Amino acid sequence: MRWENLTADSEHGRADAALFGADAVTTRTFDTPEFRGITFHEIRARSIINRVPAVSRMSFQWTVNPYRGCSHACVYCFARKTHSYLDLDTGLGFDSQIVVKVNAPELLRRQLASHRWQGEHIAMGTNVDCYQRAEGRYRLMPGIIAALRDRANPFSILTKGTLILRDLDLIRQAAEVTDVGISVSVGFTDQELWRTVEPGTPAPERRLEVVRAFGEHGIGCGVLMAPVIPFLSDRPDQLRATVRAIAASGATSVTPLVLHLRPGAREWFMTWLGQHHPYLVPRYERLYADGSYAPKWYQRRITRQVHELAEEYGIGPTRGGTPRRIRPPEPAAEPPVSGPIQLSLL
Repeated sequence: MRWENLTADSEHGRADAALFGADAVTTRTFDTPEFRGITFHEIRARSIINRVPAVSRMSFQWTVNPYRGCSHACVYCFARKTHSYLDLDTGLGFDSQIVVKVNAPELLRRQLASHRWQGEHIAMGTNVDCYQRAEGRYRLMPGIIAALRDRANPFSILTKGTLILRDLDLIRQAAEVTDVGISVSVGFTDQELWRTVEPGTPAPERRLEVVRAFGEHGIGCGVLMAPVIPFLSDRPDQLRATVRAIAASGATSVTPLVLHLRPGAREWFMTWLGQHHPYLVPRYERLYADGSYAPKWYQRRITRQVHELAEEYGIGPTRGGTPRRIRPPEPAAEPPVSGPIQLSLL
């Protein structure tokens, strides 16, 4: 295992100074049902704030990733390629060999306090899920959120994990002093598809309960409808069922994203497809013949259908990269205003 190859920007394909030394790695396994078959590699990272390359399609410039590898085991996960930098395989190794940056909260607090840091927006959950199963044991996110709150540093979190509800109070505190965006990923509501393509995640309806819970506590929560999987979750009735469920959860927005198959993820997904839906393999080879992304015409069709459904159900698309700020309630005006009062949205 080439630990020295794990660099500050290696998740984005750049070679930089090693994030930690091989002598700083502690490998653990836990004989409990939720962690059986998973190996944790605990490391003390040298850097925790990562710059996103300018060539990336992402709408943000900085990320924090306390974990590498993900027990959600989504067969399509684009981050699988990052495991190859450690000589770990991008299939089962990605699902079961989890790198844990145990000093992430203290390191983040130190980097945020540096005079070189300008307080830019930080995105989390964009590489692997920071609320995957390991977070229940290592509890890195409370310290990370507290560090961001104490510096009033804007941030956003994208997750498939229901464990984020544990940190709801901390997120509310942060939202009182800075811009905070919360999004939950729910690509489809088909139960059979979920069990095979996202086997380590909470069920879609449980994720939508997270959206509902945040809304009930005054924190708007959007849904990234991702991925829409060609020929498996893209029928009009399937799209309607998913958008209807998202709307019923009280989501503030829904943003569709069609499946993309980057190297590392592509091989693992196509193996899964051949085992579960072999008749679709030729169709995928044609649809993704030009690269990692589905053709523009297909992406536009899905986006148009979802946006039309979202409008029908009273929700809209997220503006890319825009966090939602949750502000404390305004004090009541004095003296009280007589007559009817016009209510308004924040």
